Formats: sequence, C-alpha cells, structure tokens
Amino acid sequence: MIVNLRRSIVSVLVFTIFFGFVYAFVGTGVAQLLFKHQADGSITANGSTLIGQTWSSPRWFHGRPDNAGPYAANPKASPPVPGGDNPLVANGVSGSSGATNLGPRSKVLLADTQQLIAYWHSVGVNPTPDLVTTSGSGLDPDISQQDALVQIPMVSGATGLSPSALRALVIRQTQGAELGFMGTSYVNVLQLNEALNKLES
Repeated sequence: MIVNLRRSIVSVLVFTIFFGFVYAFVGTGVAQLLFKHQADGSITANGSTLIGQTWSSPRWFHGRPDNAGPYAANPKASPPVPGGDNPLVANGVSGSSGATNLGPRSKVLLADTQQLIAYWHSVGVNPTPDLVTTSGSGLDPDISQQDALVQIPMVSGATGLSPSALRALVIRQTQGAELGFMGTSYVNVLQLNEALNKLES
C-alpha cells in the first residue's frame, strides 16, 4: 500500500511540475521567440491591432461601426457625443463585445444604418456595405481595401494629402489573405492610420 501511495504522490508531483510549470514556460518561451508581437497583445503606441479603435475625426480612416449604434458625432449634445467606432466606448456610453443580434426586419437596425449612411455622406464618402454594418463580433479592427479607398476623399480633404498618395498608402497597407488562401485581403485600420501619421510628418 505504501508503494502505491508513493507512486501516486510522485506521479502527481511529476505531472504538476511538467504540465503546471514546464509546459507553460516552454509555451510562453516559444510564443515570445516566434510570435512576440502577438504574444505581447499586438500593442502599438496607439493601441492594439486586434481590436477596433476610436477614429472620430475625418482626418483618419475609420473602421467598421461598433455594435452599440451609429457613430454620428454630436458635439452639441449634453453630454457631447464624440462619435468614433470604438466598441468599448460607443457614443460616450460603454459598449459591449457581442453582436447586436438585430435581424434584417429590425427597425432599430434600419434606423442605425440610415444614420450611418447619412453620417458618411456628410463627410463626403459613399460608403460600402461594410462601413454601415457591424462585423459578427462588433470589434473588428480590419476593413477591406475598398472600404479604405472610398474614404480617401474625406481623409484627403481633412489632411491636404493628395488622393494618389493616399491610394498608394492604402495599397501598401493592404495585407494578403492569411497563409495566402484563408479569407481575403484586408487593411488594419490602426496600422493604416499610424502609416498615415508618418506620411503627414
């Protein structure tokens, strides 16, 4: 009986040390060695490339809308509505991280979409469907190349940069499908705006 008890204790200690410590440290080490940017949260000086950021000014490219409603800014409201597409703080109110679950017959969805279309038209953009609808998560940090290209008149008017320079910037920032075949090409809005900031400097 003592032999069996000793074997059990040794097994528990070996598996605890291996799976509780060695495995975790090796996994962390491999992640830091091969995928450091992702392992550290994909953080840049301006936020994470993995989650949508707030871009309320027409001098920046905007991402897809969040799941808490349209981002038509209203500085005269009380309190002021800052706009933007940050799913964590939408229209000055803390948002949520799930989909809205509004169906195609929803009057709220229709009103939000109409308000978004009006917002985009007010800044000189003829929006794509993606720019007036949320992604499945409501947190999407990426847009399609076409979503970025249609915003060029707005960004050009606000920054004074030529449309051709902005088009070249969007094309440079377009990333191909994952592993060359998974999904489609995309543009990370945070990285695009960081590149835009360098272009202006």
